[in-house]
Amino acid sequence: MTGRTIVVGLLVATWAACSVACGRFVAPVYAQADFYKGKTITLVHGRSTGGSGDFRARAVVPFLQKYIPGNPNIVQEYMDGAGGRKAANYIYNTAKPDGLTIGSVGGGVVASALLGETGVQYDLDKLHFVGTPYSASHYVLITRRESGLTTLDKLRQATGLRIGSQAVGHSNYTIGRIMTWLLGLKDTKEVIGFTNPERRAALINGEIDGYAVSDSGVLPEWLEKRLVDVQVILAVPRDLKHPTFHNVPELDGFAKNERERRIVTMYRNFSLTGAPFILPPAMPKERIEIIKEALRKAFKDPAFVQEYRKLVGDDPSPLMPEENEKSIRELPRDKETVELYKKFAGAGSIPPR
Repeated sequence: MTGRTIVVGLLVATWAACSVACGRFVAPVYAQADFYKGKTITLVHGRSTGGSGDFRARAVVPFLQKYIPGNPNIVQEYMDGAGGRKAANYIYNTAKPDGLTIGSVGGGVVASALLGETGVQYDLDKLHFVGTPYSASHYVLITRRESGLTTLDKLRQATGLRIGSQAVGHSNYTIGRIMTWLLGLKDTKEVIGFTNPERRAALINGEIDGYAVSDSGVLPEWLEKRLVDVQVILAVPRDLKHPTFHNVPELDGFAKNERERRIVTMYRNFSLTGAPFILPPAMPKERIEIIKEALRKAFKDPAFVQEYRKLVGDDPSPLMPEENEKSIRELPRDKETVELYKKFAGAGSIPPR
């Protein structure tokens, strides 16, 4: 028998075996792919129109349509309310799990469920989190250069620093309090009620001494003119070094024990969740996989990157379905951590270490 005959024989045998052993899998996949032809998918946004979350999701839509077999139409509906909980409740309780309804919500729906906020009528572990177009969002603590806090040691020796924020419970408010806690800053005073432009002006005018903000909120001209000092950074995700702030001390290094590390992990994973696409609990597995695969391909499409830049004004940092699910799964769930975290997000004083 020649080598060629052996190879052909193996191929025939393999195909025959696959036809028997795999037929039960292959046929349903093709059937599910045919399901979407001529159909319309409704994308339910848990937000109002025109914001950054809206634009991030919109950038994905044409590529989701492109990569779902059958190229179904996609219509978009907006269900604003309760920080995305209204839409998440709808996806979980009301939407038919037939693969024709997809949710697009903010990461707040994850925090709301885990922290036991009112109005949550969904189970995080039963919803399907199938990817997000962005996840990388580093957070830094900046201080005004004229305050004289030019090093981390000087910052930690100071007392009565005025830390600005938008509102109690805002993500910047929460991480600012966690940073204050882990750095051991003394007798800080929280000044809240700012819009983003107002807070920038307050810092430069000396009304506040510093604040926590995402990396994109640090104006390049501030760095060029040395108007601020960047004191500490929380990398999201942890192993992604910031191109500009890679030499800034990392917040993780100030966590002394597992209790403190869990608080950092909780904030990081809340941020890592991004703006996830979600599917109803009872949706057929084959259709879930079709949506997941379409999102994988969409996020890797160079044209998607260009569309995202055009609509959002920034680069995407997608989280694939498996990573999105992992970020939810690895969130600390123990009562001690949840209760401690709620104190950082709340209006009370910062808890002792």
